[in-house]
Amino acid sequence: MMITRSWDYGKRLVVTSSFTVLLVAGMSGCQVDVGGQTLPSPYYLQDDIHFAPSGPEFKLSREAAAMKANQSNFEEAAP
Repeated sequence: MMITRSWDYGKRLVVTSSFTVLLVAGMSGCQVDVGGQTLPSPYYLQDDIHFAPSGPEFKLSREAAAMKANQSNFEEAAP
């Protein structure tokens, strides 16, 4: 009688653990790579958006302004 009871407990523990693992894995919602495609998580519409705001088209605007100011100072100092 004791052997059957422990066998039932072990079987129930394995089934419960397996179900819990599958449930947690199914609810994690991470990206998957299937056949070369990266598929989004099921919650991609509710995710917050991470992006960097666009900056100026000319990346060296401060350097260009400093060079222009330097050039104008040079032209003013020339006789």
